[in-house]
Amino acid sequence: MNALFNASRRSFLKTSALAGGGLVLGFTLPGATRLAQAASVFSPNAYLRIATDNHITVICGLSEMGQGVHTAIPMLVAEELDADWSKVSVVQAPADPAFNNPIFGMQATGGSTSVRGHWEPMRKAGAAARAMLVAAAAKKWKADPADCRTENGMVIHKSGKKLSYGRLAHAAGRQAVPAKPDLKHPKDFRILGTERNRLDTPAKVNGSAKFGLDVRLPGMLIAVMARPPVPGGKLVSVDESKAKAIPGVRQVITIPSGVAVLADGFWAAKKGRDALAIKWDDGAHATLSSEGVSKMLAEGAAKGGAVARSEGDAGAPAAKRLEAVYEAPYLAHACMEPMNATVWVKPGAIEVWAGTQSQGPSQGILGKVAGVAPGKVKVNTMYLGGGFGRRFAPDFTVDATLLSKISGKPVKLVYTREDDMKAYFYRPASVTRFSGGLDATGRAISFSASVASPSIMEASGFMKLPASGVDEMAVEGIKDCPYDFPNLRVEYARREPGVQVWFWRSVGHSQNLFFIESFVDEMAAAAGKDPYEFRRGLLGKQPRYKGVLELAAQKAGWGKPLPPGVHRGIAVAQSFGSYVAEVAEVSVAKDGKVKVHRVVGAVDCGMTVNPLIVKRQIESAIVYGLSAALYGRISFKDGQVEQSNFHDYPVLRIDAMPEVEVHIVASTEAPGGMGEPGLPPLAPALANAIFAATGKRVRKLPIDTEQLKQA
Repeated sequence: MNALFNASRRSFLKTSALAGGGLVLGFTLPGATRLAQAASVFSPNAYLRIATDNHITVICGLSEMGQGVHTAIPMLVAEELDADWSKVSVVQAPADPAFNNPIFGMQATGGSTSVRGHWEPMRKAGAAARAMLVAAAAKKWKADPADCRTENGMVIHKSGKKLSYGRLAHAAGRQAVPAKPDLKHPKDFRILGTERNRLDTPAKVNGSAKFGLDVRLPGMLIAVMARPPVPGGKLVSVDESKAKAIPGVRQVITIPSGVAVLADGFWAAKKGRDALAIKWDDGAHATLSSEGVSKMLAEGAAKGGAVARSEGDAGAPAAKRLEAVYEAPYLAHACMEPMNATVWVKPGAIEVWAGTQSQGPSQGILGKVAGVAPGKVKVNTMYLGGGFGRRFAPDFTVDATLLSKISGKPVKLVYTREDDMKAYFYRPASVTRFSGGLDATGRAISFSASVASPSIMEASGFMKLPASGVDEMAVEGIKDCPYDFPNLRVEYARREPGVQVWFWRSVGHSQNLFFIESFVDEMAAAAGKDPYEFRRGLLGKQPRYKGVLELAAQKAGWGKPLPPGVHRGIAVAQSFGSYVAEVAEVSVAKDGKVKVHRVVGAVDCGMTVNPLIVKRQIESAIVYGLSAALYGRISFKDGQVEQSNFHDYPVLRIDAMPEVEVHIVASTEAPGGMGEPGLPPLAPALANAIFAATGKRVRKLPIDTEQLKQA
């Protein structure tokens, strides 16, 4: 989503104020004014609080969904503040334009933008506060501020005199806010770049952390919904009598997305929903099938479409030409906490409790739904039990708002696991047709790709395809191919089977890197070259790609003997500003079962905030990517989704978890994202290892063990 929102990161400091027994430093985040004007609300301040007891509170406007943002953002502030880390805590910010994501220009969390967008603004917030504390101390001592320094929550004069930040808080609040506070040189960092335990872990361990499902309100009703079983289906009629006969059921309400049963508790609501006698009109997609989707996309890829990139002549004569077609299915997000939202529509105002990735858009959307101004929509962001892009969608908050408005009660809408799995917000299915040319020496001289998939940009509701007709998310990872092919062409053919598609962890990179890195492996094999050396030879103009590729190969022992039956595969990718290479060590049993023994990853994410979080995000992405590659598939038959729960949409179990090593490249480059980049290279590294083990190419996900059976 980065290219879609172009906001300056320079506009920063706004005002300071003395309040609440300490220093409160307000600062504007870029994009706040623009969104505020659009939403008829202007509240530009975010706050750093320093209390007289020396406690420091950072208010974070981003959603914590397990990625560690509630630790990373405070680390950015604390570094420049020279804070005592043991006295730093974090609280969740309200929904307010002051907390806009500088990259998006709205308050939202996604696209691995949190650290990238806040690297400079949050450091400036800490640096400005530090300068004000120094000024206050110097004034108290009648000294030159240049003779003072800061360390571990103290201002220290060259004479040895010291004052804590808490003791200076009142006086610091009366100092002028520096327009351009000095930032540290990275060589002077003492917090950034170090491993720190996460600030949200204690609450999650002791049970005090509150997720959306934990919300309880007086008089609250629980809602469970029946939705059309076929995408685009409509309600014809409903018999509510059996549902209303269930004890605890209070209301049955029909809204555009389906029929809801509201009850005193979840089980009564679910039983009531299941007891509804509903007749649906399945509409135009009554015969939707996975076979039909595959055919539509394959025809699109064969026909081609809008040109995303063209250099030289991709059809130039070649001594050897390769052709291959790759396919990836629809995928569910499968968050461990199913979708839910609690909403209370009051006269002239709304209050929302939800694990959401999109607080800012929610204010505008839900305000329209309830007929109130966006500024009257209070969003309480709960901890998210997994996000992966799914909680950027508005469906669960919109429906909860409608149900509260109609019922006149606070309503918690809960998706069952089955509801969640069948909710149609899926990673797009995609087919890509490749062609590659080699000269007589095995040198790659041409490459072309034709991508066919639905458009996430159009499906999002807040973006449109550009005049070129190319959905950048559909071709990312292929369009920006880093290899030095003198002749290259990438096309995009939009095809819409009728299923709602959405952002999924690493978006287009998730399938496109499987496609391209597997096909490049095919080119290496056709050239008779080692797949690592083949890639390395094509990355002469890409030092960061080459750096992680070499580090991963070195740490994995590329070229060294492995135990009998174990084989290696390699892949490299860039996404969201970070570069990751992974080597998978794999064996394939006679019955076709795949076992992943070890994955070695190398990452160049620029300057790091917390290496421990970086490693955990790579590990997490490997688990998520393995689940998708080995098992993940949403399929359709007679218009309906065939999967319903983890028994038929499996995720990786602990006994299948490989050993994982993560190695971080020391870098002075600007920070890249980390929530998503570890996922894209996993599937191709796995597939390429399977080829090394069996001689069989995996061109379609999830991996078909029947295809890998040995005679």
